[in-house]
Amino acid sequence: MSQFHDPLVYLLLAAIAVSLAAWVIEGMVGSPVDAIVVSLVVVLNAVLGYVQEAKAESAVAALAKMTAVTSAVLRDGQVTRVPSAALVRGDVLVLSEGDAVGADARLTLASSLRVQEASLTGESEAVLKNVATLPGPAALGDQLDMVFKGTAVAQGTGRAVVTATGMSTEMGAIAQLLEVTKEEPTPLQKEVGRIGRMLGIAVVIIAVVVVVTILLISDIRSAADVKDVLLLGVSLAVAAVPEGLPAILSLVLAMGVQRMAKHNAIVKKLSSVETLGSASIIASDKTGTLTRAEMTIERVITASGDTHVTGVGYAPVGQVEHGGVKLVPGPLHSENVVVLSGGSLASNADLRQRSGGEWEIHGDPTEAAFLVAERKLGVNERRERRFERVREIPFTSERKMMSTIEIDHEHGDEVVVITKGAPGLVLERCTRVRVGMEAVELGEAWRARILAEVDTLSSAALRTLSVAYRPLAAGEDPQAAELLERNLIFVGTVGIIDPPREEAAAAIREARRAGIRVIMITGDHPRTAARVAADLGLVEADAVALTGLEIDSLDDAALAEAVLTTSVYARVSPVHKLRIVDALQADGNVVAMTGDGVNDAPALKSADIGIAMGVTGTEVTKEAAKMILADDNFATIVAAVREGRGIVDNIRKFLRYMLSSNMGEVLTVFLGVVGAQVIGLTGTGGAVVLPLLATQILWINLVTDSGPALAMGVDPPTDDLMARKPRPASERLIDGRMWASVIETGVVIAVVTLLTIDMYLPGGLIEGTHDVPTARTAAFTVLVFTSLFTCFNARSDTTSAFTHLFVNAWLWGAIGLSVLLQVAVVNLKFLNVAFGTVPLSFRQWLLCATMASVVLWFSELRKLLSRTLARGNRLSAKHLRDQDL
Repeated sequence: MSQFHDPLVYLLLAAIAVSLAAWVIEGMVGSPVDAIVVSLVVVLNAVLGYVQEAKAESAVAALAKMTAVTSAVLRDGQVTRVPSAALVRGDVLVLSEGDAVGADARLTLASSLRVQEASLTGESEAVLKNVATLPGPAALGDQLDMVFKGTAVAQGTGRAVVTATGMSTEMGAIAQLLEVTKEEPTPLQKEVGRIGRMLGIAVVIIAVVVVVTILLISDIRSAADVKDVLLLGVSLAVAAVPEGLPAILSLVLAMGVQRMAKHNAIVKKLSSVETLGSASIIASDKTGTLTRAEMTIERVITASGDTHVTGVGYAPVGQVEHGGVKLVPGPLHSENVVVLSGGSLASNADLRQRSGGEWEIHGDPTEAAFLVAERKLGVNERRERRFERVREIPFTSERKMMSTIEIDHEHGDEVVVITKGAPGLVLERCTRVRVGMEAVELGEAWRARILAEVDTLSSAALRTLSVAYRPLAAGEDPQAAELLERNLIFVGTVGIIDPPREEAAAAIREARRAGIRVIMITGDHPRTAARVAADLGLVEADAVALTGLEIDSLDDAALAEAVLTTSVYARVSPVHKLRIVDALQADGNVVAMTGDGVNDAPALKSADIGIAMGVTGTEVTKEAAKMILADDNFATIVAAVREGRGIVDNIRKFLRYMLSSNMGEVLTVFLGVVGAQVIGLTGTGGAVVLPLLATQILWINLVTDSGPALAMGVDPPTDDLMARKPRPASERLIDGRMWASVIETGVVIAVVTLLTIDMYLPGGLIEGTHDVPTARTAAFTVLVFTSLFTCFNARSDTTSAFTHLFVNAWLWGAIGLSVLLQVAVVNLKFLNVAFGTVPLSFRQWLLCATMASVVLWFSELRKLLSRTLARGNRLSAKHLRDQDL
């Protein structure tokens, strides 16, 4: 059931109570109609809310893939597989490629062991593990001698002693954080609950005050008079209740959710739509959200110079440039060919193009970057025909390099060893350096230059890999691995980065224009995080990231100060993310946070709106989140914020409309009875005469509180939504300014309606010649028309109703239908009997429309004065600034 039922329980119960009371007291046609209408509204609200949330939950459930996890363990000298839940401390895990790690464990043996820890750290690149003891405390992503429950072995083998199981693991700690983290109600839920309680209480107060007032000031002579007074109180209460509010609110949010889904944003809870529109901070993960999660070679440095590789991602679109122009054949070109082709040969990755044209990789993303860059250089086809692999010397954590032995068919089947690895270690094994087509001696000057170039790349937050080679001498055994990686010829070094999404940079600029602060929270290295943030325009080029270890040294007060100015956080743990979110919220911010790993789940649950990644996100994260990005794209978040702001605007529009109309009804009935003598509305012997019948009030609510209000829920924006600052968390949907507008409009509606009665009845301020049924029918029609004119007024509190007047076809259709229904209820005989109306002439219809239009012109005048005053204030402020300058 929709989450808005509980907040509006007072409102709905009040509506049902007054409807049944009207039925019991009067026993007329209108009261059962009202009871049926209210019941249908409740049922419609429940069904719509249930269906929408069920569809969203089904979308999440469809993504879930549950498997039973087992672990290979060494017990009694034999390797056996046991359920991971049965592991105990001291067990020895036997790890191999593809295994899921079943517990936290300390490595005792690691051979080329790479572990995918994205679920814990959020970083997509597999971590190379080793058994070396850490020199001191380290962040989770830097604990290279440990493996953790919930991660997976991507490559290699190893053994590890179990140190923690179950809730004692890092994954268990996250589960405990999720357990204790409370999910706060959204601002919309709080506001609607407040409105519901307020209106529920107001209904009772209105009925009591009016009934008591009339009983005191009127000449009550019989039980029939008492019945009329009680019926009046019930009528006022019915007029005060916007019965359609729950259903319309749910419908508007549901339609917004559908529009968001078309833009790859799946909202699990309807109320989260409004929260997203109010977001003042978006805390985003880096990998895959702000970046492409596609490792790309950006620079190549060789003996003859530095080249730049254009294009990003796995699609081989781009070129290798030097000095801003395409690289041409020559010494530098020759060196780049050897670097990129050599790196491609010394790898096991594969680059393929799907039938739809998209490019995908199989294998290590870093190795695949060489394949892509090689295709950009245009030499990959020749390389694939030219070389044949003989054997491979695999990558190990100790050697930090890998080599392949290849037969070069274009050079007399010459056997060549090609090595790729960490620059410093590769350089140690080299005695010569490639310069153009020649190999020269690698002296100390060359070594110092190469290491300085590596530092340059590292300072730019690029991951560095170097390539070297040498032809094997005649008779040299290609199987003697320990002798092959010696006396190599150093070729060059590449700089690799996970490039920022182009659309993310534009989305960040749009977010800043909207007054939304974007911050990056990542488990990656601080230097890499700062570089990507600078590339995206999040921070200046010299900005530094705040690390998890530094956060540990800050108390809550110091962290509260730090989050005011820090926009990049690196090497953070789940506890750090939770503290950051809490500190931001404590400062009055509405925080939207993205995440994909299990480590993000507690912070996502604590944030005002948690946003999970639909492609790379874990099921735990999707469960904790309120919204899921189907495309893992930051730009989708900003688009969803824009949609959310539009929905908030439309909620305010139909609230302004419904409350203004209902206020007009209440004041019309109340002032019509209190001032009956003034407008000539008196019965025989001074009996109480109601300005409107209960059935007519119910009809007005039915006609004006349904179709037009719902159409306003899909109204296009009247101004630039992203040019505004975020709505403060403390600001109410119905603020003082809106209440003033509601009361002003209500007073105008009441005055216009009562003047219409006075124009038709004898006596009063304006002498008339018609009877009470005709006057009441005219007033009834004016009240309906004023509500319809108020539709246009309510679209903006400052913009003219004639701006973008015809952009909402649904609104015009709803108004047209309401007018036709009003014509029917006035002119059809069987409806005349049910609603106490009489037919009106064309001139009378024209008069009713003219009187009703007064509310439009009054609103236009008020908006004009408001705009003029605001313009004057801006000019005064500008004049003062100019004087200061």
